[in-house]
Amino acid sequence: MKVYRMVFLIGAASLGGCVTANVDEMTFDAPVAGMVDGSIVILGRRHAPDYDTEPDFIDCIGDQIRRGDERITVIPEPQFVDSLYPWFEPRTAPLSVENVGRLMILPSVANKLSELNLDYMIWIDGRTQDTNSSGSMTCGVGPTGAGCFGFGTWGTESEYEATIWNFNDGAEVGKMSALTSGQSYMPAVVVPIPIIAPVQDTACESLGTQLLQYLSAES
Repeated sequence: MKVYRMVFLIGAASLGGCVTANVDEMTFDAPVAGMVDGSIVILGRRHAPDYDTEPDFIDCIGDQIRRGDERITVIPEPQFVDSLYPWFEPRTAPLSVENVGRLMILPSVANKLSELNLDYMIWIDGRTQDTNSSGSMTCGVGPTGAGCFGFGTWGTESEYEATIWNFNDGAEVGKMSALTSGQSYMPAVVVPIPIIAPVQDTACESLGTQLLQYLSAES
């Protein structure tokens, strides 16, 4: 079993705020000689009543893996959910990866998964949300034109966990998580200029890189 943690800071660029990222990984084994002709699917959690794991974040993780290793086939989430209807719809999808094994007893599910040549399923749970805000801004129209004056700032936090299910072994083989946070700013002297911290993009890059390293591992 391998367990490690990375913490790093992404400095503010000319049009970006500062972002801090924590990445944790716990894996039990790695694919043998990397993935060559198999497929993976990345699914977002849709069960919580107050939030969904954002579909664009799931797409971002998939794109990160595709770009990093062309050997890995990433099945789009909508295609997978439609092909296995209704077993992975929000109200019927397994609440834990262990329950996937119970689904595989059903011939229709087992045949479809075999058809897709699926090696790994990656469940991602989490979301991005604003955490605090402060400052004030006023806008108005005067004899010389319109303008805004003031300063605002707000925090954003992304927290995601990926659970990896190996179909060949019928077991959970690892967990990875990424926690990123940052502060964005909006100064305004006539024209508001947003300085946005790329919090969700950093979470995608951090988590996607860790998943890619795992799936592409040579052993």
